[in-house]
Parts: sequence; structure tokens; C-alpha cells
Amino acid sequence: MSKDAAVYTHGHHESVLRSHTWRTAANSAAYLTGHLRPHMRILDIGCGPGTITADLAELVPQGQVTGVDAADSILERARSVAEERGLTNVSFAVADVHALDYPDDSFCVVHAHQVLQHVGDPVGALREMRRVCAPGGIVAVRDSDYAAMTWYPSVPGLDGWLDLYHRVARANGGEPDAGRRLRSWALEAGFTDIGITSTASAWCYATEEERAWWSGLWADRTVASSYARRAVDGGHATEEELRSIAEAWRAWGEAPDGWFAVLHGEILCRV
Repeated sequence: MSKDAAVYTHGHHESVLRSHTWRTAANSAAYLTGHLRPHMRILDIGCGPGTITADLAELVPQGQVTGVDAADSILERARSVAEERGLTNVSFAVADVHALDYPDDSFCVVHAHQVLQHVGDPVGALREMRRVCAPGGIVAVRDSDYAAMTWYPSVPGLDGWLDLYHRVARANGGEPDAGRRLRSWALEAGFTDIGITSTASAWCYATEEERAWWSGLWADRTVASSYARRAVDGGHATEEELRSIAEAWRAWGEAPDGWFAVLHGEILCRV
């Protein structure tokens, strides 16, 4: 698949938004928040339903946050989140990370959470993020790494889920194991080694409530979402196989000793 033909694997099914609206600056951008100052201008790329964007806006009360996403349909949800919180220093727009419609040096911070794993040209995206970031600013990126995800107890169907997800995501032009590649991509994009701070953090689901939530959203996503449709239409799985994987997710979620960890790679790149 060509670099400009990548498609977003998950789509915006309710099961996807169930996950995305759970995300906050605290649980998804803690590696960045300590570097923010009240006056900063922030560009939040791939903002989705806007929960992280709104948190960032609250952290820069004298600044301005612009949330952008390739899908216009999700931005109305993001605007509603900002309106409900009474935020006046945030706005939203449609944008392509490979060709941002902003002048050079426009922002103090350019942030992208779970974006580069879905784009066709992550190095080009990082170059574009660097272009719109002012000297002395920060490009901040966090992406999960599917091959590094781990869980207990072992459920055979989940091994099948991981293999299937890798195949579907890569057929869509993305790289699901992006977390481990962020530093490499940043170096290729022109950031200096000394200017890159690399870290890692994880989401962990272990309580009964957490297991039910995580397993439920993935079980639903496996059978009723853009991901499910692309898995079948692309010849990667049958509907029966997807139902079997969904059942495996629910079986894992019911295990009283169940535990699941999602590892993320993170980079702070000084411009």
C-alpha cells in the first residue's frame, strides 16, 4: 500500500470511542504534562473525541490548543467535550498530519497520541510536526506496541487476535508495533539524538471492572467495527473466526486472575 493510502484501522465505532473517551492527559500524556507552561500554544494531532485535548487546554489556561483529526465526523464530539468543560482556549479542525495547514514555527508543543501507528509515512509525519513546532519547542509522541502487549492467563484465541490485528493493520498501511520504532523514526526525520528523550509507560487492566471494560470493548470491536469489516473484506478472517476471537476476549475478561498490559513507547523531541 502506498504511503498516502493508509487508512485508520479502527474507525469510530462505539466500542472504539469507549476506549478513546477514557483517555486523559494523566493516563496518556504524563510524559509531557510536566513540560507544559500556562502560555503555550499546542497542536494536538489525531485528537479524536477530544478528551486529551481538553485536558491539555486546562493545563495551558493562558495559551491555546488546536485539536485536529483526519475525520471530520469525530470533531463534533470533541467540540462538545470542550463546551461541556467551559473551555474557551481550544478549537478543532480537519487536518492531514502529512501536510499540516499551518505556517512554520506555529506551536510550542506538537502532540500526537496513538497516531503514527496508523499513518502511511510516520517519518514524513514527524518532519511535518517538526516544521510547525517553534524553535525551543517540543514534539511529543506516544504509541502502543502490539507485539509487546502481554496478558495472563493464556487464552489461545488472544494469540489469534494479536496475529490477526498485525495483519489487518499492516494491510491498511500502518505499523502496529510503532512504540519501539519512535526513536528510530525521529532520528530519520532529522531530530538529533541528544534532543530526543525516550521513555515508556503502560496501561494495565487487572481489576474485575477493568477486565470487563477492556475485554468487552475488544470483543465488540472484533465483530462490529471498521476493523472487523476490514478483517473480513481483506480476507484476513471469516466472521466465524471473529466471533471465536470475541469469545476468547470475554473468557479472558471473566478470569479472576486476569491481567493485561499495553506497553507504549514515548518520545519528547526538542526542536
